[in-house]
Amino acid sequence: MIDKKKMPLAIGVAFVAFTTQFGGGFASGAQIYQYFMNYGIWAFLMPFIAQFLLALFFWYGLRYAYRHKTYDYRRFSDSFYGKYRVIFSNLYEIVYLMLICLAPAVAFATGGSTLNTLTGIPYWACTLIIGAFIFVIALYGTEIVRKCASTLSVIIIIGLLVVLIPNIVAQWGTITDSVGQMAQGALPVCSKESGSFGGALWTAIVYFLFQLASIGLMYQHTEPLTDEKQVTKSAVYMFLVNTITMMLAVVGMAAIAFNSGLKDASVPMLLLVQNGVGASFLTPVISILIILGAVSTGVNMIAGIVTRTVNAVERKKSTEEAKKGHMARSTAASLIFTLLAFGIAQFGLLPLVKVGYSYLGYATLIGVGIPFVVHAVYTKVKGTK
Repeated sequence: MIDKKKMPLAIGVAFVAFTTQFGGGFASGAQIYQYFMNYGIWAFLMPFIAQFLLALFFWYGLRYAYRHKTYDYRRFSDSFYGKYRVIFSNLYEIVYLMLICLAPAVAFATGGSTLNTLTGIPYWACTLIIGAFIFVIALYGTEIVRKCASTLSVIIIIGLLVVLIPNIVAQWGTITDSVGQMAQGALPVCSKESGSFGGALWTAIVYFLFQLASIGLMYQHTEPLTDEKQVTKSAVYMFLVNTITMMLAVVGMAAIAFNSGLKDASVPMLLLVQNGVGASFLTPVISILIILGAVSTGVNMIAGIVTRTVNAVERKKSTEEAKKGHMARSTAASLIFTLLAFGIAQFGLLPLVKVGYSYLGYATLIGVGIPFVVHAVYTKVKGTK
């Protein structure tokens, strides 16, 4: 496994931010298709804008956390929002709960869609299989998954690069033809968008916003930093690595932008592989990595909300009382949230990515985006930090 202790601190922070954004959902191609490719030629510009905004807001939040030693999201919120903390600290709690409820459902849908494409087993049965794995591991194997999560995410990205680079080279003619069509106003298969700059820009902002919801997971990683300049360096690394990774995916997806099979593809990346080079080898490789990433994400998020729920129930109990029924409460909570995620996943991967994450983005705009901008302007005028 990757030892983040051996990394330069700034790169380590950027690495964590990288793994919170790119996992099984990204590797499936669904996010790229819904938030960028749907808008035609603007797909080649908007990743730069989305990643710049994300790096900028992460930098602002992490710099505040470093300066004020607020290493968990509740302490950060209470300090950052000041006299308005009763409203905005609790609002971020809602955003955070939305995140850890939606992410497992997308993980179910990602794993289920991939398994369905590979085996032909009905989608609902595939999500049930993925859910069973997540439920069992969430109860008994969370520590192992947490230790492997970063390594697994990097393996997914390496696998994605192994898929994308040869296919970009082999299908360069198709890609340039697709780019030419999009430059003339054509939109990819099944796109219902207008292809306008304004629509593409707003969707890129929504993408940035729902990714910003995970900033609460990042504050803890500023604690080992020894210099504020490391926060700035980490933001620069974050922008460069995330943008390059996303642009590779956009260019690769251009190869299938006008492929008629895209209208029935719930996992666009599999369509790219199946129509490209090394399909017999790369299809199972990328499929396994997507499923592993989905399971890892689902386990981490469900384990997180289960812990929060069980701790809230046990808070008023004595230590002995809490120990006696702890496993039963954990099992019940895991089952409830697993079934909830399974139910939400039945809406399908693409609708969840498009609609579910959009609502999360709107909530984050109110709870994080606007307050950050107001705070930045206020502190600039007042000359405070």
